[in-house]
Amino acid sequence: MVSTGTTVSEDIIIRRQRTKYHWPAMQLNFWLLIMIVGSATILGVFANFMSIQTQMRLGTPWYFPYWVSTSSITLVFLLIMLYLINVRQLLPGIVVIGSFICFVLWMVGLIVISVQLWGPQGSVNGNCNLYVMSDSRTGANLETLAWLQQRSICQSWTASWAFMLVGVVFLLWMIVMAYQVYRDD
Repeated sequence: MVSTGTTVSEDIIIRRQRTKYHWPAMQLNFWLLIMIVGSATILGVFANFMSIQTQMRLGTPWYFPYWVSTSSITLVFLLIMLYLINVRQLLPGIVVIGSFICFVLWMVGLIVISVQLWGPQGSVNGNCNLYVMSDSRTGANLETLAWLQQRSICQSWTASWAFMLVGVVFLLWMIVMAYQVYRDD
């Protein structure tokens, strides 16, 4: 078999077509703002709780570092989203996957904190009502300062739970919104 020396040259042109997705700007910005505030608040509250536990030489419950990790992961996800928005490459698939992962983490954490906050016996809310909220202190003394710190801790539990609940709802909202953006394009 003899081969010939002729070659046929064909130019192959590859065209890359980018799909642009149209995100509702106001909803996306509002969602990002609330999620950043919520994640940062939860991160700060539970990092503070871990610091208090260490200072008092008490064991740290597993859900304190869980929430520090979960809120940190969420903040990283939000920063990645902000970067992708900036370069106009935010894809609905990335948002759905990231939001779903965060949703599962936040839902588990919300359930755990709900049980701790309003559980059957020895709940945080029950102890706060019994030992802190029913025993108001006034005056410029050490007891008043201690009571104010205890009240602050009790209010931090409630505030963090509220941000967790809002975060779970907002993550579910983002999954739906990302699907709608994908479907519309």
